[in-house]
Amino acid sequence: MTRFASIAVLALAGASVFTPASAQSPALRVCMNEDVPPYSVARGDSGGGFDVALATALAKQLGRALEIQWFESKIDDESSPTLEANALLSDQRCELMAGYPLLEHALGRPAAKSARLPDFRGAGARDRRRRVDLGEVIPSRPYQRAPLALIFAPGVAKRRVANLADVEDLRFGAEGGTLADAILMLYKKGKLIDRITHYPPGRGEVLARLEAGEIDAAFVTLHRFDAYRVKNPATRIQHSGFNYPVAFNLGYAALSGNAKLIGEVNTALDSMRASGEIARLAKESDVTYVEPVQPFVSPPVTLRQFEN
Repeated sequence: MTRFASIAVLALAGASVFTPASAQSPALRVCMNEDVPPYSVARGDSGGGFDVALATALAKQLGRALEIQWFESKIDDESSPTLEANALLSDQRCELMAGYPLLEHALGRPAAKSARLPDFRGAGARDRRRRVDLGEVIPSRPYQRAPLALIFAPGVAKRRVANLADVEDLRFGAEGGTLADAILMLYKKGKLIDRITHYPPGRGEVLARLEAGEIDAAFVTLHRFDAYRVKNPATRIQHSGFNYPVAFNLGYAALSGNAKLIGEVNTALDSMRASGEIARLAKESDVTYVEPVQPFVSPPVTLRQFEN
């Protein structure tokens, strides 16, 4: 199908077109979560955010148009973002998955042989019920690092923070069952337990509690703090300047059959990083850019890493 037959077919597929398609090359199809500000946010038939801007620039580097397949990932005990991503790739909804965590356990062949598709733009009733046979996932080089940032309440004076020992006197907030919660609970065999207030995960309550001064500090993913600042420009909560050292890089994921495409993506990303284009796009998208670090693919995290 040339040009994927017509704009009508694109609309039914739930994709968004951002650049004219080349007569020689099919559009680059990229899957993105529809509600992860400031990385990717669907707005009707278009969208915005850092991942959208980066994918647009990447497609241009590859001489292709960009098509986005929007999907929604629900936060619950039964969902697995990496299996959902694999299902979308394996169902050929897209060639690349944006914002993929470069973790050893999230790459290669998953233990599960099949998985359900997440809700995606253009899905029918049958799509919501069926399972997809999963493939082998391979990563691109990273384009961003996703750290946990230590955020201070308005009344907490800025101080030099090299590790948690420098802030043991503060009152912490944490979303239950999260990595931030584990870091605080396990620190020095539970030294901070009596100083932690727990909140339900996924509701964004911890930042509101910080704003109100009910707690002094909290670890949140840096992009969540960026999104909060955009939504609340008068906020007085502030980044302490300390990011927890255990973090991971973000890149693109594809199936092993698309290794040639990943090679082309890596070449383009290397060029865009060297020129400063990725950092510029992040700044324009209100994202605090953090350079990826080695190892590009993170090994499994152990609880012992949080005890000091």
